[in-house]
Amino acid sequence: MVFGQVVIGPPGSGKTTYCNGMSQFLKLIGRKVAIINLDPANDSLPYECAVNIEDLIKLSDVMTEHSLGPNGGLVYCMDYLEKNIDWLQSKLEPLLKDHYLLFDFPGQVELFFLHSNAKTVIMKLIKKLNLRLTAVHLVDAHLCSDPGKYVSALLLTLSTMLHLELPHINVLSKIDLIENYGKLAFNLDFYTDVEDLSYLQHHLDQDPHSAKYRKLTKELCDVIEDFSLVNFTTLDIQDKESVGNLVKLIDKTNGYIFSGIEASAVEFSKIAVGPLDWDYYRVAAVQEKYIKDDENFD
Repeated sequence: MVFGQVVIGPPGSGKTTYCNGMSQFLKLIGRKVAIINLDPANDSLPYECAVNIEDLIKLSDVMTEHSLGPNGGLVYCMDYLEKNIDWLQSKLEPLLKDHYLLFDFPGQVELFFLHSNAKTVIMKLIKKLNLRLTAVHLVDAHLCSDPGKYVSALLLTLSTMLHLELPHINVLSKIDLIENYGKLAFNLDFYTDVEDLSYLQHHLDQDPHSAKYRKLTKELCDVIEDFSLVNFTTLDIQDKESVGNLVKLIDKTNGYIFSGIEASAVEFSKIAVGPLDWDYYRVAAVQEKYIKDDENFD
């Protein structure tokens, strides 16, 4: 069983920086990490990737050969990857024995709530390679400073969650920079919990452009609240504690915390509903405890 993350989000949300920082943190806690770059437009990587889609297809070549813009070129590249999924599978197979996987996807949001090829690639890999993946959706925290942009981000997040159908964690990235864009209208908890969006309406009415679409915005907010699926955690990629808290949350969603522990269904349930206080260095001790308990029982 192989675990990993599907890292997605709009351009500029910090996906590549996240993959770089996350891989460093995971290595510090003893995991072997492989980063898979599936963004054919990302030609300046700060990390060493185990698999690079540019070995299969390059966005610049597609744009030149087919006279496409960057958006159309990215759709073509994902479609090409879907048709050549065996290439990606063969590249991943040597990593399956002992690596934790980080998939760095393109920032074109249409790929994850409108087109099906990126989802098809992910689902084929899950089925063929028995992967346990969590989608980590990054949203730049500065969008919280603008009520209209924040509602748009919520709608995009909800659409992506419904389309991908994966265990899903939404992250307000660059949280350390949020005050650079001015004081927030509400406490940060309001933006992370997404519980009562009606409070945004007054602030939206202050903007003449947003006020024209007051009724539409209200209906969109009602849709988001009716689904009641969207919430966020926060991340400062340079803060080890912040990254550690996110890793604990991801490990619960993809089941990593259950790997390597030989326990009863009751013990699994205790872990699942317990607080996020997973001790990565305690796994061996826990396994030894259960082995001793089994021996005493026998």
